[in-house]
Amino acid sequence: MAILKDKFQALSSNRKTVSLNDANFMSIFNNGTGAQYVSADVALQNSDIYSVVTQLSGDLATVKYKASKPRAQNILDYPSSTANPHGFWQSMFMQALLNGESFAYRWRNANGVDVRWEYLRPSQVSVFLLEDGSGLTYSINFDEPELGVLNNVPQNDMIHLRLYSKNGGKTGMSPLSALSNEINIKNLSNNLTKNALSQSVTSPGVLKLNNDKGLVNWKIKASHSREFMDQMKASNNGPIVIDGLEDWTPLEINSNVASLLASVNWTSTQVAKVYQVPDSYLNGTGDQQSSLDQIKGNYANALNRYAQAIVSELDNKLSASLTADIRPAIDPLGDDFATILAGLTKNGAIANNQATWVLQQLGYFPDNMPEAEVQPTQQVLIQSNSDKGGDDDDNSTD
Repeated sequence: MAILKDKFQALSSNRKTVSLNDANFMSIFNNGTGAQYVSADVALQNSDIYSVVTQLSGDLATVKYKASKPRAQNILDYPSSTANPHGFWQSMFMQALLNGESFAYRWRNANGVDVRWEYLRPSQVSVFLLEDGSGLTYSINFDEPELGVLNNVPQNDMIHLRLYSKNGGKTGMSPLSALSNEINIKNLSNNLTKNALSQSVTSPGVLKLNNDKGLVNWKIKASHSREFMDQMKASNNGPIVIDGLEDWTPLEINSNVASLLASVNWTSTQVAKVYQVPDSYLNGTGDQQSSLDQIKGNYANALNRYAQAIVSELDNKLSASLTADIRPAIDPLGDDFATILAGLTKNGAIANNQATWVLQQLGYFPDNMPEAEVQPTQQVLIQSNSDKGGDDDDNSTD
Protein backbone atom coordinates (compact mmCIF):
# COMPACT_ATOMS: atom_id res chain seq x y z
CA MET A 1 0.00 0.00 0.00
CA ALA A 2 2.95 2.33 0.59
CA ILE A 3 3.95 2.00 -3.05
CA LEU A 4 0.47 3.01 -4.09
CA LYS A 5 0.51 6.03 -1.77
CA ASP A 6 3.84 7.12 -3.21
CA LYS A 7 2.28 6.88 -6.61
CA PHE A 8 -0.50 9.22 -5.51
CA GLN A 9 1.98 11.75 -4.16
CA ALA A 10 3.90 11.69 -7.44
CA LEU A 11 0.87 12.81 -9.44
CA SER A 12 1.19 16.28 -10.85
CA SER A 13 -1.26 18.90 -9.64
CA ASN A 14 -0.22 21.64 -12.06
CA ARG A 15 -2.24 20.52 -15.09
CA LYS A 16 -5.01 22.86 -16.14
CA THR A 17 -8.31 21.13 -16.71
CA VAL A 18 -11.87 21.85 -17.76
CA SER A 19 -14.64 20.03 -15.89
CA LEU A 20 -16.83 17.88 -18.12
CA ASN A 21 -19.46 17.96 -15.37
CA ASP A 22 -19.81 21.72 -15.53
CA ALA A 23 -23.31 22.86 -16.56
CA ASN A 24 -21.98 25.49 -18.96
CA PHE A 25 -19.73 22.95 -20.66
CA MET A 26 -22.46 20.34 -21.02
CA SER A 27 -24.94 22.91 -22.39
CA ILE A 28 -22.94 22.76 -25.62
CA PHE A 29 -24.13 19.20 -26.19
CA ASN A 30 -27.77 19.22 -25.03
CA ASN A 31 -28.91 21.45 -27.92
CA GLY A 32 -31.17 23.39 -25.61
CA THR A 33 -33.54 20.46 -25.16
CA GLY A 34 -33.60 20.80 -21.39
CA ALA A 35 -33.86 17.05 -20.94
CA GLN A 36 -34.52 16.11 -17.35
CA TYR A 37 -32.27 13.71 -15.49
CA VAL A 38 -33.90 10.65 -13.95
CA SER A 39 -32.02 9.23 -10.99
CA ALA A 40 -31.24 5.53 -10.84
CA ASP A 41 -33.18 5.15 -7.57
CA VAL A 42 -36.33 6.51 -9.20
CA ALA A 43 -35.78 4.46 -12.36
CA LEU A 44 -35.39 1.18 -10.48
CA GLN A 45 -38.82 1.71 -8.93
CA ASN A 46 -40.21 1.23 -12.43
CA SER A 47 -40.68 -2.51 -12.91
CA ASP A 48 -40.00 -2.37 -16.67
CA ILE A 49 -36.67 -0.55 -16.27
CA TYR A 50 -35.68 -2.80 -13.38
CA SER A 51 -36.47 -5.87 -15.47
CA VAL A 52 -34.52 -4.86 -18.58
CA VAL A 53 -31.52 -3.49 -16.66
CA THR A 54 -31.11 -6.53 -14.41
CA GLN A 55 -31.52 -8.88 -17.37
CA LEU A 56 -29.04 -7.07 -19.60
CA SER A 57 -26.46 -6.56 -16.84
CA GLY A 58 -26.73 -10.19 -15.76
CA ASP A 59 -26.29 -11.42 -19.32
CA LEU A 60 -23.37 -9.05 -19.94
CA ALA A 61 -21.72 -10.42 -16.79
CA THR A 62 -22.28 -13.95 -18.14
CA VAL A 63 -20.53 -13.13 -21.43
CA LYS A 64 -17.05 -14.67 -21.64
CA TYR A 65 -14.41 -11.96 -22.10
CA LYS A 66 -11.18 -13.46 -23.39
CA ALA A 67 -7.86 -11.56 -23.44
CA SER A 68 -4.77 -12.41 -25.44
CA LYS A 69 -2.48 -11.83 -22.42
CA PRO A 70 -2.57 -14.00 -19.27
CA ARG A 71 -2.24 -11.04 -16.89
CA ALA A 72 -5.14 -9.26 -18.53
CA GLN A 73 -7.21 -12.43 -18.43
CA ASN A 74 -6.46 -12.89 -14.74
CA ILE A 75 -7.74 -9.43 -13.77
CA LEU A 76 -10.82 -9.91 -15.92
CA ASP A 77 -11.59 -13.19 -14.16
CA TYR A 78 -10.84 -11.87 -10.65
CA PRO A 79 -11.23 -8.07 -10.68
CA SER A 80 -12.25 -7.39 -7.07
CA SER A 81 -11.05 -8.47 -3.64
CA THR A 82 -14.38 -7.60 -1.96
CA ALA A 83 -16.91 -9.12 -4.38
CA ASN A 84 -17.22 -12.19 -6.56
CA PRO A 85 -16.45 -11.64 -10.28
CA HIS A 86 -20.06 -11.92 -11.44
CA GLY A 87 -21.30 -9.47 -8.81
CA PHE A 88 -18.57 -6.95 -9.63
CA TRP A 89 -19.20 -7.02 -13.36
CA GLN A 90 -22.98 -6.93 -13.00
CA SER A 91 -22.67 -3.82 -10.81
CA MET A 92 -20.43 -2.18 -13.40
CA PHE A 93 -22.78 -3.00 -16.26
CA MET A 94 -25.96 -2.09 -14.36
CA GLN A 95 -24.51 1.32 -13.50
CA ALA A 96 -23.48 1.81 -17.12
CA LEU A 97 -26.98 0.95 -18.34
CA LEU A 98 -28.57 3.37 -15.88
CA ASN A 99 -26.07 6.23 -16.02
CA GLY A 100 -24.51 5.65 -19.42
CA GLU A 101 -21.09 5.18 -17.81
CA SER A 102 -19.43 3.40 -14.89
CA PHE A 103 -16.05 3.66 -13.18
CA ALA A 104 -13.47 1.47 -11.49
CA TYR A 105 -10.05 2.46 -10.16
CA ARG A 106 -7.10 0.25 -11.12
CA TRP A 107 -4.94 -0.56 -8.12
CA ARG A 108 -1.56 -1.50 -9.59
CA ASN A 109 1.83 -2.42 -8.16
CA ALA A 110 5.17 -0.74 -8.86
CA ASN A 111 5.51 -2.72 -12.10
CA GLY A 112 2.17 -1.48 -13.38
CA VAL A 113 0.50 -4.88 -13.00
CA ASP A 114 -3.17 -4.75 -11.94
CA VAL A 115 -3.66 -6.02 -8.40
CA ARG A 116 -7.38 -5.32 -8.04
CA TRP A 117 -10.08 -2.97 -9.29
CA GLU A 118 -12.30 -0.88 -7.05
CA TYR A 119 -15.84 -0.08 -8.14
CA LEU A 120 -16.71 3.62 -7.88
CA ARG A 121 -20.11 5.24 -7.83
CA PRO A 122 -20.62 8.06 -10.34
CA SER A 123 -21.06 10.47 -7.42
CA GLN A 124 -17.48 9.65 -6.33
CA VAL A 125 -15.93 10.62 -9.67
CA SER A 126 -15.52 13.93 -11.47
CA VAL A 127 -14.16 13.92 -15.01
CA PHE A 128 -11.97 16.72 -16.38
CA LEU A 129 -10.59 17.46 -19.82
CA LEU A 130 -7.00 18.67 -20.09
CA GLU A 131 -6.81 22.20 -21.39
CA ASP A 132 -4.92 21.15 -24.51
CA GLY A 133 -7.49 18.39 -25.14
CA SER A 134 -4.85 15.66 -25.04
CA GLY A 135 -6.59 13.49 -22.48
CA LEU A 136 -8.83 13.14 -19.45
CA THR A 137 -8.09 13.33 -15.76
CA TYR A 138 -10.23 12.29 -12.82
CA SER A 139 -10.94 13.42 -9.29
CA ILE A 140 -11.97 10.58 -6.97
CA ASN A 141 -13.57 10.77 -3.54
CA PHE A 142 -12.81 7.40 -1.92
CA ASP A 143 -14.95 6.00 0.87
CA GLU A 144 -11.83 5.01 2.79
CA PRO A 145 -10.90 7.86 5.19
CA GLU A 146 -7.16 7.26 4.83
CA LEU A 147 -7.38 7.82 1.07
CA GLY A 148 -9.81 10.72 1.00
CA VAL A 149 -9.87 12.73 -2.21
CA LEU A 150 -7.45 11.92 -5.01
CA ASN A 151 -7.02 14.56 -7.71
CA ASN A 152 -5.49 14.46 -11.17
CA VAL A 153 -5.82 10.73 -11.65
CA PRO A 154 -4.63 9.91 -15.20
CA GLN A 155 -7.11 8.19 -17.48
CA ASN A 156 -4.93 5.09 -17.80
CA ASP A 157 -5.54 4.38 -14.10
CA MET A 158 -9.31 4.27 -14.59
CA ILE A 159 -11.72 1.83 -16.17
CA HIS A 160 -14.35 4.12 -17.65
CA LEU A 161 -17.13 2.27 -19.46
CA ARG A 162 -19.26 4.43 -21.76
CA LEU A 163 -22.25 2.88 -23.45
CA TYR A 164 -23.74 6.13 -24.74
CA SER A 165 -22.05 9.44 -25.38
CA LYS A 166 -22.79 12.77 -27.06
CA ASN A 167 -19.40 14.44 -26.62
CA GLY A 168 -17.12 12.23 -28.66
CA GLY A 169 -16.91 9.40 -26.14
CA LYS A 170 -15.39 11.48 -23.33
CA THR A 171 -18.24 10.86 -20.92
CA GLY A 172 -21.42 8.81 -20.93
CA MET A 173 -25.02 9.89 -21.33
CA SER A 174 -27.81 8.26 -19.35
CA PRO A 175 -30.45 6.54 -21.51
CA LEU A 176 -32.97 7.42 -18.80
CA SER A 177 -33.05 10.96 -20.17
CA ALA A 178 -35.02 9.56 -23.10
CA LEU A 179 -37.54 8.09 -20.65
CA SER A 180 -38.13 11.13 -18.45
CA ASN A 181 -41.51 11.93 -20.02
CA GLU A 182 -42.57 8.27 -20.00
CA ILE A 183 -41.69 7.87 -16.33
CA ASN A 184 -43.61 11.02 -15.41
CA ILE A 185 -46.62 9.84 -17.40
CA LYS A 186 -46.38 6.39 -15.83
CA ASN A 187 -46.35 7.93 -12.33
CA LEU A 188 -49.38 10.08 -13.13
CA SER A 189 -51.10 7.05 -14.66
CA ASN A 190 -50.42 5.00 -11.54
CA ASN A 191 -51.84 7.72 -9.30
CA LEU A 192 -54.89 8.07 -11.55
CA THR A 193 -55.43 4.32 -11.51
CA LYS A 194 -55.20 4.16 -7.72
CA ASN A 195 -57.70 6.99 -7.34
CA ALA A 196 -60.07 5.42 -9.86
CA LEU A 197 -59.89 2.05 -8.14
CA SER A 198 -60.36 3.49 -4.67
CA GLN A 199 -63.39 5.47 -5.83
CA SER A 200 -64.86 2.60 -7.84
CA VAL A 201 -64.89 0.21 -4.89
CA THR A 202 -65.87 2.71 -2.19
CA SER A 203 -69.21 0.95 -1.88
CA PRO A 204 -69.82 -2.70 -2.83
CA GLY A 205 -73.38 -1.94 -3.93
CA VAL A 206 -76.60 -0.03 -3.36
CA LEU A 207 -79.25 -1.15 -0.86
CA LYS A 208 -82.58 0.51 -1.65
CA LEU A 209 -85.35 0.77 0.94
CA ASN A 210 -88.76 0.78 -0.73
CA ASN A 211 -90.31 3.34 1.58
CA ASP A 212 -92.82 5.61 -0.12
CA LYS A 213 -92.70 8.17 2.64
CA GLY A 214 -88.94 8.74 2.29
CA LEU A 215 -88.70 9.90 5.90
CA VAL A 216 -85.86 7.59 6.98
CA ASN A 217 -82.98 9.70 8.32
CA TRP A 218 -79.31 9.02 7.58
CA LYS A 219 -78.62 7.45 10.99
CA ILE A 220 -81.22 4.76 10.37
CA LYS A 221 -79.85 4.26 6.85
CA ALA A 222 -76.29 3.86 8.16
CA SER A 223 -77.42 1.44 10.85
CA HIS A 224 -79.36 -0.59 8.30
CA SER A 225 -76.29 -0.68 6.04
CA ARG A 226 -74.12 -2.06 8.83
CA GLU A 227 -76.71 -4.70 9.67
CA PHE A 228 -76.87 -5.71 6.00
CA MET A 229 -73.07 -6.01 5.79
CA ASP A 230 -73.07 -8.14 8.95
CA GLN A 231 -75.67 -10.37 7.29
CA MET A 232 -73.43 -10.72 4.21
CA LYS A 233 -70.45 -11.74 6.36
CA ALA A 234 -72.54 -14.17 8.44
CA SER A 235 -73.89 -15.85 5.30
CA ASN A 236 -70.36 -17.16 4.58
CA ASN A 237 -70.49 -16.29 0.85
CA GLY A 238 -74.00 -17.73 0.59
CA PRO A 239 -77.03 -16.07 -1.00
CA ILE A 240 -78.43 -12.92 0.58
CA VAL A 241 -82.08 -13.04 1.69
CA ILE A 242 -83.99 -9.77 1.63
CA ASP A 243 -87.67 -8.91 2.00
CA GLY A 244 -89.92 -7.00 -0.34
CA LEU A 245 -89.01 -3.66 1.16
CA GLU A 246 -85.38 -3.88 0.02
CA ASP A 247 -83.54 -3.99 -3.30
CA TRP A 248 -79.83 -4.89 -3.47
CA THR A 249 -77.78 -3.93 -6.52
CA PRO A 250 -74.03 -4.82 -6.51
CA LEU A 251 -71.66 -2.36 -8.16
CA GLU A 252 -69.20 -3.28 -10.92
CA ILE A 253 -65.99 -1.59 -11.91
CA ASN A 254 -66.68 1.09 -14.47
CA SER A 255 -65.68 0.17 -18.01
CA ASN A 256 -63.51 3.31 -18.20
CA VAL A 257 -61.55 2.12 -15.17
CA ALA A 258 -61.12 -1.32 -16.75
CA SER A 259 -59.76 0.32 -19.91
CA LEU A 260 -57.42 2.40 -17.78
CA LEU A 261 -56.06 -0.73 -16.08
CA ALA A 262 -55.38 -2.28 -19.48
CA SER A 263 -53.34 0.72 -20.62
CA VAL A 264 -51.03 1.31 -17.67
CA ASN A 265 -48.35 -1.02 -19.11
CA TRP A 266 -47.82 0.88 -22.37
CA THR A 267 -44.47 2.22 -21.17
CA SER A 268 -42.89 -1.24 -21.41
CA THR A 269 -42.71 -0.75 -25.19
CA GLN A 270 -40.92 2.56 -24.73
CA VAL A 271 -38.40 1.08 -22.28
CA ALA A 272 -37.69 -1.82 -24.64
CA LYS A 273 -37.20 0.66 -27.50
CA VAL A 274 -34.67 2.75 -25.57
CA TYR A 275 -32.64 -0.29 -24.48
CA GLN A 276 -33.00 -1.88 -27.94
CA VAL A 277 -34.40 -5.20 -26.74
CA PRO A 278 -37.52 -6.99 -28.02
CA ASP A 279 -40.74 -5.97 -26.30
CA SER A 280 -41.54 -9.60 -25.52
CA TYR A 281 -38.59 -9.69 -23.08
CA LEU A 282 -40.60 -7.31 -20.87
CA ASN A 283 -43.75 -9.46 -21.03
CA GLY A 284 -45.15 -7.25 -23.77
CA THR A 285 -47.10 -8.38 -26.79
CA GLY A 286 -44.19 -7.82 -29.16
CA ASP A 287 -44.41 -8.44 -32.87
CA GLN A 288 -46.90 -11.24 -33.41
CA GLN A 289 -45.29 -12.07 -36.76
CA SER A 290 -41.85 -12.66 -35.28
CA SER A 291 -40.72 -16.18 -34.54
CA LEU A 292 -38.95 -17.20 -31.36
CA ASP A 293 -35.64 -17.51 -33.21
CA GLN A 294 -36.02 -14.01 -34.65
CA ILE A 295 -36.75 -12.53 -31.21
CA LYS A 296 -33.71 -14.27 -29.74
CA GLY A 297 -31.63 -13.03 -32.65
CA ASN A 298 -32.71 -9.43 -32.04
CA TYR A 299 -31.81 -9.73 -28.37
CA ALA A 300 -28.44 -11.24 -29.26
CA ASN A 301 -27.72 -8.28 -31.55
CA ALA A 302 -28.55 -5.82 -28.77
CA LEU A 303 -26.39 -7.74 -26.30
CA ASN A 304 -23.50 -7.79 -28.74
CA ARG A 305 -23.68 -4.00 -29.21
CA TYR A 306 -23.24 -3.47 -25.48
CA ALA A 307 -20.50 -6.11 -25.28
CA GLN A 308 -18.48 -4.45 -28.04
CA ALA A 309 -18.56 -1.11 -26.20
CA ILE A 310 -17.21 -2.87 -23.11
CA VAL A 311 -14.55 -4.74 -25.07
CA SER A 312 -13.34 -1.48 -26.65
CA GLU A 313 -12.66 0.12 -23.25
CA LEU A 314 -11.00 -2.97 -21.74
CA ASP A 315 -8.91 -3.54 -24.85
CA ASN A 316 -7.70 0.06 -24.73
CA LYS A 317 -6.77 0.06 -21.04
CA LEU A 318 -5.31 -3.44 -20.79
CA SER A 319 -3.39 -3.24 -24.09
CA ALA A 320 -4.56 -6.71 -24.95
CA SER A 321 -6.71 -8.03 -27.73
CA LEU A 322 -10.10 -8.89 -26.23
CA THR A 323 -13.07 -10.80 -27.60
CA ALA A 324 -16.55 -11.32 -26.20
CA ASP A 325 -18.34 -14.64 -26.52
CA ILE A 326 -22.05 -13.94 -25.96
CA ARG A 327 -23.12 -17.56 -26.52
CA PRO A 328 -23.17 -18.46 -22.77
CA ALA A 329 -25.64 -15.60 -22.19
CA ILE A 330 -28.08 -16.31 -25.02
CA ASP A 331 -27.76 -20.12 -25.03
CA PRO A 332 -26.90 -21.11 -21.43
CA LEU A 333 -27.70 -24.81 -21.89
CA GLY A 334 -25.99 -25.07 -25.26
CA ASP A 335 -28.94 -26.88 -26.84
CA ASP A 336 -29.28 -24.41 -29.71
CA PHE A 337 -25.59 -24.67 -30.56
CA ALA A 338 -25.74 -28.46 -30.37
CA THR A 339 -28.67 -28.40 -32.81
CA ILE A 340 -26.65 -26.25 -35.22
CA LEU A 341 -23.69 -28.65 -35.00
CA ALA A 342 -26.00 -31.59 -35.64
CA GLY A 343 -27.24 -29.89 -38.80
CA LEU A 344 -23.68 -29.17 -39.97
CA THR A 345 -22.75 -32.80 -39.35
CA LYS A 346 -25.80 -34.04 -41.23
CA ASN A 347 -24.93 -31.82 -44.21
CA GLY A 348 -21.35 -33.08 -44.22
CA ALA A 349 -19.77 -29.70 -43.33
CA ILE A 350 -18.02 -31.26 -40.31
CA ALA A 351 -17.40 -34.79 -39.14
CA ASN A 352 -19.00 -36.45 -36.13
CA ASN A 353 -15.77 -36.46 -34.12
CA GLN A 354 -15.29 -32.74 -34.81
CA ALA A 355 -18.78 -31.90 -33.52
CA THR A 356 -18.17 -34.04 -30.44
CA TRP A 357 -14.85 -32.29 -29.78
CA VAL A 358 -16.44 -28.83 -30.00
CA LEU A 359 -19.23 -29.80 -27.60
CA GLN A 360 -16.68 -31.24 -25.18
CA GLN A 361 -14.74 -27.96 -25.23
CA LEU A 362 -17.94 -26.14 -24.30
CA GLY A 363 -18.70 -28.58 -21.48
CA TYR A 364 -21.80 -29.94 -23.19
CA PHE A 365 -20.23 -33.41 -23.23
CA PRO A 366 -17.83 -34.63 -20.51
CA ASP A 367 -14.17 -34.94 -21.46
CA ASN A 368 -14.04 -38.60 -20.40
CA MET A 369 -17.03 -39.62 -22.50
CA PRO A 370 -16.37 -43.08 -23.97
CA GLU A 371 -16.06 -43.44 -27.69
CA ALA A 372 -19.08 -44.59 -29.61
CA GLU A 373 -19.11 -48.28 -30.38
CA VAL A 374 -20.21 -49.44 -33.81
CA GLN A 375 -23.03 -51.94 -33.45
CA PRO A 376 -22.56 -55.08 -35.63
CA THR A 377 -25.05 -55.30 -38.44
CA GLN A 378 -26.89 -58.52 -39.24
CA GLN A 379 -27.10 -59.50 -42.87
CA VAL A 380 -30.39 -61.02 -43.92
CA LEU A 381 -30.27 -63.01 -47.16
CA ILE A 382 -33.46 -63.06 -49.12
CA GLN A 383 -33.49 -65.77 -51.77
CA SER A 384 -35.50 -65.29 -54.87
CA ASN A 385 -37.43 -68.06 -56.54
CA SER A 386 -34.78 -68.38 -59.21
CA ASP A 387 -32.22 -69.31 -56.54
CA LYS A 388 -34.28 -72.24 -55.30
CA GLY A 389 -33.53 -75.73 -56.63
CA GLY A 390 -36.03 -77.75 -58.68
CA ASP A 391 -39.16 -76.71 -60.42
CA ASP A 392 -42.27 -75.93 -58.44
CA ASP A 393 -44.56 -76.60 -61.38
CA ASP A 394 -46.83 -79.34 -60.12
CA ASN A 395 -48.22 -79.94 -63.60
CA SER A 396 -44.92 -81.19 -64.95
CA THR A 397 -44.81 -84.80 -66.09
CA ASP A 398 -42.02 -87.27 -66.30
